Amino acid sequence: MEKTVIILGSSRSKGNTGKIVDFISSKYNIEIIDLNDYKVGYFDYNFKNVGDDFIPLMENIIEKYDNLIFATPVYWYNMSGIMKVFFDRFSDLLHYQKDLGRKLRGKNMAMISCSNSNDLKDAFAMPFIASANYLGMNYLGESHTWLEDGKVSNDVELKIEEFITSIKKAG
Repeated sequence: MEKTVIILGSSRSKGNTGKIVDFISSKYNIEIIDLNDYKVGYFDYNFKNVGDDFIPLMENIIEKYDNLIFATPVYWYNMSGIMKVFFDRFSDLLHYQKDLGRKLRGKNMAMISCSNSNDLKDAFAMPFIASANYLGMNYLGESHTWLEDGKVSNDVELKIEEFITSIKKAG
């Protein structure tokens, strides 16, 4: 899975979602991009944030990876704020960076969520599914995770293994 990347969007890089991502990265040798390492401003129609890290980051992602796994904690039944801002910036790829945005077509998207327990609401994945469809990407599915006593349980490890296996088959 050398063309796979996990894009981590969490307020705490070393929080529970970060621990899940680190576990997956070390076990399956998947690279991580932590959105906290970049300055990505919100989308606005005047493109005030055009000089931030979003476009160079997207150029790197599009050039190097075919499988994009977005990892986010569940905050108030939604993706994290940093992940939402990142997704909103896809609008740049539909306005003034159309050629770059078109390069997402045919790439694969998947999602990992993390909360305190196995309690994810059904509609959580909808923004990821709909965004993938809108951008011409293939949505490969999602896996909800959690830690038990600060560790990845056998049940979660099995879910992760099934998830990564499905991505390997598709990508």
